[in-house]
Amino acid sequence: MTTKDESVGSKRLTKQDFEELARFRFGIRRYLRFSEETVRRHGLTPQHYQLMLALKGFPGREWATMRELAERLQLRHHSVVELVNRAQKQDLVERVPDTTDARAVRVQLTAGGHRALARLSPLHRDELRRLGAALTLPIWDEAPDNGQGGGA
Repeated sequence: MTTKDESVGSKRLTKQDFEELARFRFGIRRYLRFSEETVRRHGLTPQHYQLMLALKGFPGREWATMRELAERLQLRHHSVVELVNRAQKQDLVERVPDTTDARAVRVQLTAGGHRALARLSPLHRDELRRLGAALTLPIWDEAPDNGQGGGA
């Protein structure tokens, strides 16, 4: 039985397609394993690092609401609340009132969170550089037919 997503617009994959998908997936896994091990060696959990990176890397500002963090981290709201609670106990993040919405709370890095990111992020950047081609997106011969017809 196929779902709509499985049957829409793709031709059969070739052996080369599978090899490219497997290479890319292997590169992702190598990077994630590196990240998990590196962060743990520095006394943090991978989730704390992801939270801090999401805050520091948030577009246009260095804070976020719980809802925004849930989206960025792909977690449920209550899971983000617990993660922030644990990170706050380790002095990595803090909650501050939102200056424009009294109902909202901003989550931002503390000085300790900034220091942790300053130690960890260069290591992650260097590992991404080292992995290079393993994380290059596969290039497909042709764009998938999205079922909308048309063409030249």
